[in-house]
Amino acid sequence: MRNLIQGMAAATAFIAASTMCWAQTQGVTDDEIVIGSVNDLSGIFAAVGVPATKGANVVFDRVNAEGGIHGRKIRYVVEDNGYQMPRAMQGYNKLLNRDKVFAMLQSLGTPMNLAGFKLLDPKGIPNVAPLTAARQMLQEPMGNKFTSFSTYYDQSRVGVKYLADQFGSQAVCTMYLPTDFGEEILEGSKAGAEEAGISFVSETTHKPDETDFVGSLSKLKDQGCDIVTIALGVRQAITVVGTAKKMGLEDMKFLGTSASFLTVVAQVPGGVTDGFYAAASWLDLWARAEDPAPAAFIAEYKAATGEDPVGFAMLGYSAAEMMVKALEAAGPDLTHESFIAAMETLDYQDELVGNHITYGPDDHQGADTVFVNVVENGAWNLVYEE
Repeated sequence: MRNLIQGMAAATAFIAASTMCWAQTQGVTDDEIVIGSVNDLSGIFAAVGVPATKGANVVFDRVNAEGGIHGRKIRYVVEDNGYQMPRAMQGYNKLLNRDKVFAMLQSLGTPMNLAGFKLLDPKGIPNVAPLTAARQMLQEPMGNKFTSFSTYYDQSRVGVKYLADQFGSQAVCTMYLPTDFGEEILEGSKAGAEEAGISFVSETTHKPDETDFVGSLSKLKDQGCDIVTIALGVRQAITVVGTAKKMGLEDMKFLGTSASFLTVVAQVPGGVTDGFYAAASWLDLWARAEDPAPAAFIAEYKAATGEDPVGFAMLGYSAAEMMVKALEAAGPDLTHESFIAAMETLDYQDELVGNHITYGPDDHQGADTVFVNVVENGAWNLVYEE
């Protein structure tokens, strides 16, 4: 009988332990929270992904040095997709199945995120602040998805209307990568043209590694395009604007979205990008460098990395701060459900990015303001807000 009781006790303990292991939320232990990202550290959007990752790590390193969140340190695991779909899927599979991430933060690329949803959604893994402003980032099921800012569609739409109003433009065209990213900017450009009462007349599609745009720009010139929206890689956008100047196409106004709103774009030597417009959902860092929040960020980032922040470093930092706020609000009993509920309570002014962030059960888009900026003398200057 004693042996039977001992055997039953051992079996009960085993079942209880197994149940606890089964019930434990993926990516959460007593002393660690694993956050993942599939980002571009070597491809056409590395100028976005590299600084964003550095910015996020500045926050997580500080939080960990201060003891973590409810006793847990954050481990941020970033996989490089090189803006290539096969590498992106390898990264998602590794993060989900080997690293067992709790949530994703700042994953880059519209097509890459969309493909990743097929792996994230069945597990209920939250996808927070992706580095894409595509409307599809809030596709159903929406419960585990949180974006930070206005969409490419609205950025293009608002930017086109602004340029048409300011310059009396009559013909809109788009140069784009034939991906979900490019297609959305194309749609937004057409919508902006319609709202402005002008014509959308032409479009050109491009490959991610394309570098010669003389033929495409000649075609758009012949079509009478005076507003050209751009949905290309960072270097490609710079090349297009520079090529247009060499061709004497001074009457064309070029408009990018948040994907082109980078410090490096404004600071191209020789004033190559002067006159280039970008519509985004945050304010330029260096235009506000003397303000308290940007100044504090610049100082902290430089102390942590030994360099000045560029490009999307501010966005990575801001997204990581948001993640920390939600993890703190979720409490020590961290689950996907408690984290999502905590995200839906966030409501604060982000002084660093210059926008108000708010979420709710039926609103998983943090902000929707669009700021239109133009490069002047190597710096971004705000010209319009909607």
